[in-house]
Amino acid sequence: MAIKTYDTLAFLSRFMTPSTDLDAQLRPEPGQFFIVPLETMYRQVNRRVPPSRSLAHSCLLITGGAATMTIGFDTYTATAGELLFVPAGQVFSFGSDDVNEGYLLHIHPNLLLGRHAADVPTMEFEFLTPWGNLLVRPPADTFDALLLLTQRLLTIYQAQGIRSRPLIQSYLTTWLCEVAETYQPVSVTMQTAAYRLSHAFKTLLTAYVRTQHRVTDYASQLNITPNHLNKVVKETTGKSPTRWIDEALVLEAKVLLSQTADPVSTVADQLGFSDPSYFSRLFRRYEGVTPIEFRRMIDSSGS
Repeated sequence: MAIKTYDTLAFLSRFMTPSTDLDAQLRPEPGQFFIVPLETMYRQVNRRVPPSRSLAHSCLLITGGAATMTIGFDTYTATAGELLFVPAGQVFSFGSDDVNEGYLLHIHPNLLLGRHAADVPTMEFEFLTPWGNLLVRPPADTFDALLLLTQRLLTIYQAQGIRSRPLIQSYLTTWLCEVAETYQPVSVTMQTAAYRLSHAFKTLLTAYVRTQHRVTDYASQLNITPNHLNKVVKETTGKSPTRWIDEALVLEAKVLLSQTADPVSTVADQLGFSDPSYFSRLFRRYEGVTPIEFRRMIDSSGS
């Protein structure tokens, strides 16, 4: 069974209280793009959002207060003057009690394609990838420029919605390039062969985590020895390939446990574990609770 990935309308329906204020600000085809004041969106969150995925990128531009989200295996808190990115397809969760101001941009990857979009491939915007620095604090003058661009995007969107796609793409491209100009990559040696190899490993991991749990599986696909893969990934990311694999499996498990009622043994089987007890031990090692206890926590939060 595939992990559910929410489209925009399904996500709003499940986790947001119906609101004429929010409805009035959303234009047709919100799955492709929308921009709203952050406080308008957060006021409607009626429960803690459990581990989930979206088909689109999201960005929070914070002008006041704070927003805390768990993205992947890390928890981030963005405050005034900062940007927080949630790449499309990445696992995220957040609570309903944050108080903040700013803007939420919701961008489907398709919107970044076409003659009015960036000439630079989307993957070169590292902050739109799961392995990028997702919390960005640009210099004050760059943040001010981004704020002006954001407010202009909001004006265009409110007036014309996605019908003004070429204009939205042009402003959005400028917006992303402004971020990229001051963005600090995860690795200052990102152009090295080691970084490219580490990137290739994480790309394979995203695609095969359910069926390949051993470092040797990925080393074989990359035509290198397991020892070399261990050395390169640890040097460039600070984590061993084994930890990357374990964390990816636990993330997949958290989404399945929160979105389905399948028995833990079934969840384990879907993730390629022949021994449910080993799966439960692995989960507890990283989360501090068993899969059953985690599901009870999700249920008690009203999800």
